[in-house]
Amino acid sequence: MTIRVLLADDQTLLRSAFRVLVDSELDMQVVGEAADGAEAVALARSERADVVLMDIRMPGTDGLAATRMISADPELAHVRVVMLTTFEVDEYVVQSLRAGASGFLGKGAEPEELLNAIRIAAAGEALLSPVATKGLIATFLAQGGDPDASGRAAGYSERLAALTVREREVLVLVAGGHSNDEIAERLEVSPLTVKTHVNRAMAKLGARDRAQLVVTAYESGLVRPRVE
Repeated sequence: MTIRVLLADDQTLLRSAFRVLVDSELDMQVVGEAADGAEAVALARSERADVVLMDIRMPGTDGLAATRMISADPELAHVRVVMLTTFEVDEYVVQSLRAGASGFLGKGAEPEELLNAIRIAAAGEALLSPVATKGLIATFLAQGGDPDASGRAAGYSERLAALTVREREVLVLVAGGHSNDEIAERLEVSPLTVKTHVNRAMAKLGARDRAQLVVTAYESGLVRPRVE
């Protein structure tokens, strides 16, 4: 199955470089290029993109706004966004994930990292670059990086209550960055069983993918960051 990739960046030269790289792979194809966020949303719909490589800073509608629009559109529920930026700092990581991005990658990433990011996002997994670690995200989310955090946490209580004990257990492990295989080994169940629990947790919590499960786990207060 070919992964349909949309490139959204206001720099033509950078888009061209990404196109050559992506189109060189047998399992993926560039289906469109956008110079701003509004164009990216329109093309994601018309070109049936699977993954959008989205620049966080663009004129007009920026990458964060465009990602929110994609996440809010039921017709684009299958679209995964990997946010690209030259600024790998905690706040951008959190804003990207809250907007609905599946991952975050620096523009200085190696070609193989970028291609791997596309494949991971297309598979519905959470992707974070080595610089933007889960620990930084967890700390920012849980320690007041947002004045609305307490209100959001209260809003999660009813949905969390709908989770079974095992689904909550799996959610905590997902938030810890563990893969399905690792969770299966810990809980002594099959990876398929873990995948079922993950999918049910996503449905009950309204999460698009594992990245959103991580955000939910910390914003709800279910998981707290470790203090080193």
